[in-house]
Order: sequence, then C-alpha cells, then structure tokens
Amino acid sequence: MSVEKSLLGKETDYPTQYQPNILFPIARAPTRQSYQNIPYIEQGMDWWHVFELSWLNTHNVPQVAIGRLSIPATSACLIESKSLKLYFNSLNFVQFDSPTQLINTVQQDLSQAAQTHVGLELIDVNGLHVSSPVGKCLDHLTPSRHAKHPDASLLALDSNEPHIIEEELHCNLLRSNCPVTGQPDWGTLFIRYEGKKIDHASLLAYIISFREHNGFHEQCVEQIFAEIWQTLQPEQLMVYAAYTRRGGLDINPCRSSNLKWLPDVPLRLARQ
Repeated sequence: MSVEKSLLGKETDYPTQYQPNILFPIARAPTRQSYQNIPYIEQGMDWWHVFELSWLNTHNVPQVAIGRLSIPATSACLIESKSLKLYFNSLNFVQFDSPTQLINTVQQDLSQAAQTHVGLELIDVNGLHVSSPVGKCLDHLTPSRHAKHPDASLLALDSNEPHIIEEELHCNLLRSNCPVTGQPDWGTLFIRYEGKKIDHASLLAYIISFREHNGFHEQCVEQIFAEIWQTLQPEQLMVYAAYTRRGGLDINPCRSSNLKWLPDVPLRLARQ
C-alpha cells in the first residue's frame, strides 16, 4: 500500500471500538531494491515500546501496561506508526478475559499486517529500567566535511590503524524526518563492528548527514547498515537505533551480520 494513502499527517478521529483493519502495512521490498547485494540486510529485529496500552478486564476496570513488540526484519511489511497508535487506542474500551487473550489478539492482528509472527510482551508500567549507552561516544568530535543528505563518501577508514579491531560506538546526534509529515525523528545510534578501524570523525559526519533525510526509522537503519557494509567492508557489523518516542511509541530497529550481537532485549535510554 502506498504511504500517501495512510493516516499520517491527517486529522483523525480516535476509535473507541476495536478496529484491526486500521493497521496500515508498508512493504519493505521497494526500499530494499538498492540493497540486493548487501547480505544480512534482513537479519535483525524491530522492537517497539507501546506506552499507551490499555484495555478493560472482566469487571470493566481499565488495565494498563507497557507493550514491547518484536517484529522480525524478515517480515514482508513494516507497520506505519500512526495506524499502530490508533489500533492500540481502539482496544481501550474492549473487554478481555485475561492479559493472555489481549496478547493473542494483538499478535494475530499485527502478524497478519506484517506478514510474519509479531510478538507482544506486557511489561509493568514501572518495569522499564533506564540503561546507559555502550561504547565510545562520537558526539564531541568535529567532522572535516558536512553534507545535507546521506553521503556514503563521507565514510573513511583510520589510516593510522592497520589492524583488524572490534569496537562499539554510539552517537546521540541522529536525526531524520518522517517521509510523510516532515516531523523530525531523534535517536541514538549504536554501531558495533569487527574490521579495519573506522575513522570516527568521518562516521560522525555521515550520521549527521541524515539530518534532513526523509525516511522511516527502519529504512534509515538499513541504509546506514548497507552503506557502511559496502563502503568500509567490515567483517562483522551491527547497526542499532534507539529512537525517542512519538505518539506514545518508540521504535528500535537493529540489523546485524552476527546473530550473537543482537541484544536479547532493546536498550532503554533516558530520553526515550
């Protein structure tokens, strides 16, 4: 389905009745066409946290929880975020016999939209713990070049380090725009790799070059993974973005050539 037909950027009535048909899937394939020669582009997970999750128990008493969704990167479709927000709002006045019934209903609906199994975990409203970013921070560096749009030519290896290394880096300066509304999306980017050492200032310049880029969260992470893989040719690579929440949702896409590097659960950062 074309994203122009979605509910993004449009005035919308919030549903008060269960509406699974409001979910809006977006095919991943079109944006992956240019990455056909990039291995592992579909190896990873998209984790979502749903902060506005509420339903009714059998006594018509509202229940609340934080939901954690797990959508495999192999799914045929991602799910547009506003439609997902409206879907969860449509559950607010629905009575469920148990949390298990809620989980099964949501998993069935989202799995149908994404065309793969989507998992839902319910977390106590005070159950998310804030983590600290891992790896060396790039934010203090000064790039020698800048670009207004993503430019893989900014990436370079560190000529002073000829050996193969393993390194973890992070940057809090990731910013891109929603391709429909133009609203900014903010995030912290994590990169772990094994290979020839990446020049840190060049990597920062590359990350900053997304500042005016229009792309969904998942697409940005896949583009970063693909361009680092193709340009710098590491032996192993993981790219993970912890985006701040918008509309009661945050998205945490991760792509990795090494399955052992995939986190068991997504990080939870203070500004999320």
